[in-house]
Amino acid sequence: MTSLTLEKANQMIQTAINRARELNMAPLTVVVLDAAGHLKAMQREDGASMIRQQIATAKAWGAVNMGVSSRSLAGVAVQRPDFMKALIGLAEGKVMPVPGGVLIRDADNNLIGAIGISGDVSDQDERCAIAGIEAAGFVAGV
Repeated sequence: MTSLTLEKANQMIQTAINRARELNMAPLTVVVLDAAGHLKAMQREDGASMIRQQIATAKAWGAVNMGVSSRSLAGVAVQRPDFMKALIGLAEGKVMPVPGGVLIRDADNNLIGAIGISGDVSDQDERCAIAGIEAAGFVAGV
């Protein structure tokens, strides 16, 4: 199993931010968590609002702890709102069921972490997350 190093986490963050600048997106906050949901790296662009760190973390934390992307969790929220409400309560608000939290998998499909991005519309946040994961040589779990 490949490990998620600080170097790779920072590479993902920088690639995601570079993609956002190419797309003229709003300032981002990017969070990378390891497979246990612990912070590996985080950066907040100048101009990103203060709460973006908590949103990005909740997108990644929910994804890595439930084993599905935050986009998939959004689908669960629509299909089973009572379950999602209970999950968010149990997780003390650490789950954000909207796109932008993407699983990081190695070449053997092992879960090694998640990236969460907040700042622009959720679909664009997710697009930058995928770019960062792939640039680091990993597989995005969307």
